[in-house]
Amino acid sequence: MPLNRRKFLKKSAVTGAGVAIAGAVAAPSAQAAAGQGARPGRGAKRYALTVMGTTDLHGHVFNWDYFKDAEYKDAAGNAQGLARISTLVNRIRAEKGRENTLLLDAGDTIQGTPLTYYYAKVDPITAVGGPVHPMAQAMNAIGYDAAALGNHEFNYGIETLRKFESQLRFPLLGANAVDAKTLRPAFAPYVMKTFCVKGAPPVKVAVLGLTNPGIAIWDKAYVQGKLAFPGLEEQAAKWVPRLKSLGADVVIVSAHSGSSGTSSYGDQLPYVENSAALVAQQVPDIDAILVGHAHVEIPELRVVNAKSGKTVVLSEPLAYAERLSVFDVELVFGKGRWSVESVSSRVLNSNTVADDPKITKLLSDEHAKVVGYVNQVVGTATETLTTVEARYKDAPIIDLITKVQEDVVKAALAGTSYASLPVIAQASPFSRTSEIPAGQVTIRDLSGLYVYDNTLVAKLLTGAQVRAYLEYSAEYFVQTAVGAVVDVEKLTNANNRPDYNYDYVSGLSYDIDVAQPAGSRIRNLMFQGAPLADGQQFVLAVNNYRANGGGAFPYVASAQELWSESTEIRTRISEWVTAKGVLDPKDFASVDWKLTRDGTPVF
Repeated sequence: MPLNRRKFLKKSAVTGAGVAIAGAVAAPSAQAAAGQGARPGRGAKRYALTVMGTTDLHGHVFNWDYFKDAEYKDAAGNAQGLARISTLVNRIRAEKGRENTLLLDAGDTIQGTPLTYYYAKVDPITAVGGPVHPMAQAMNAIGYDAAALGNHEFNYGIETLRKFESQLRFPLLGANAVDAKTLRPAFAPYVMKTFCVKGAPPVKVAVLGLTNPGIAIWDKAYVQGKLAFPGLEEQAAKWVPRLKSLGADVVIVSAHSGSSGTSSYGDQLPYVENSAALVAQQVPDIDAILVGHAHVEIPELRVVNAKSGKTVVLSEPLAYAERLSVFDVELVFGKGRWSVESVSSRVLNSNTVADDPKITKLLSDEHAKVVGYVNQVVGTATETLTTVEARYKDAPIIDLITKVQEDVVKAALAGTSYASLPVIAQASPFSRTSEIPAGQVTIRDLSGLYVYDNTLVAKLLTGAQVRAYLEYSAEYFVQTAVGAVVDVEKLTNANNRPDYNYDYVSGLSYDIDVAQPAGSRIRNLMFQGAPLADGQQFVLAVNNYRANGGGAFPYVASAQELWSESTEIRTRISEWVTAKGVLDPKDFASVDWKLTRDGTPVF
């Protein structure tokens, strides 16, 4: 269905881009006007609408692992990529009639693979005469109707996001992404689509887009003073009644927010990060929610609205285009209006189909460019380095990250009043499968080690704050009694804490006593051979996610910032290795910490 965008009502103070208060309104297609999708029965006019949804695509166009330079494979047999999604979408459209379907996305589109990095940094879409983003090309070709903003949409800055938005043939929605000064929407809040039914009034379907309030923390450097991100529940309560007053028969929410009701940024914001189920529970008149952000698979979750008693159906497809959510919405016409009779949802698996050759042909050149880029040789490794044991042993491959961060921050602070302070650094074991093989080292080897587009920040902390930081980090381990059998598969991720929220800290030495309860595990904490003094000052080289409060580590978010930059840590690692030429653990590796039980090493 062609989109007829209403004229923007106000210019945003953020970038000058238009603010679509009324969203975009779709004109009915000729096929829809013919009445396909209507299901007469027992004297009532009926209509069946199918809503398909993806989320957290993170730049996955093809079933390809750029870090391994091979087709993607995992133990579960999953397949990835929009090319597979396109085949599934084509199948549903053929079955239901394209004029009776919607295709939505719930955000996190333009970050996550070397493909997205390449077109943000190496051959940027923002350059004069620059390329059209591969994700825009693919989603336009597949025929998306709308997409919600994800938090990772902001990782490369507002200019890149706005350029990506301009390249799309459908709206990016974010009712709770507002101009920081005027508090008016900075992106289209919703889109209204009209489906014509023979012999009855048209069915009007509103899609409301909501994004994650954590953006204010995670990408503070880009959005502070420009954009604000109120809570999802608050903004849904504001917009859903407006959509109903505009005649919406069906209200669908595309929310870049998980369903668990939890947050990873502590109490720094008065909003819940994963609030999709809370929206369903608190805001009446929503029929279905496409859930994103959490990277979990939810075929169908039914939540009862506390005010209306009506059941709202939620579904979250697995990330990276591994699944497609499908909502089946049944409507009946009576007493002069359409009403939703039932909603159900399910997920389809991308591994059941082949790539759509149309998408393969469309983006084969872009894919080839990125494959060539990541396979550039930048150095030579004297031995194989791996993250296989990095969760529970001090691994040299993680020491490489902290060494690079230390060196960059020391150079940045040279000649300043902070130059004499010791620099320590944090890093997390992001991946359990990363490997830098002995021999030639490529960009993809190093990119696989640091899979996020984080940048580097220098923060000022005291010894006491560093100790608290380490105690919090050590909560990652499951308490394991002296003498109990140690199963490394059950030793970590206590309280479901992800690997990326466990930090090494370099430049110190310490033991983590996993026999002790959380909060009392750090032992023998030393700096330069002496017990760490509470009043000693340190410069912590820390990634921007952690520096802004990601993971809710104590003190770091509120600590004085001494320096920051926009160059990715991944790039700094590549530069460091390129300058060295040889990657030798003697230049960066040290055993700074170990797991113990009552003073006896676990390993």
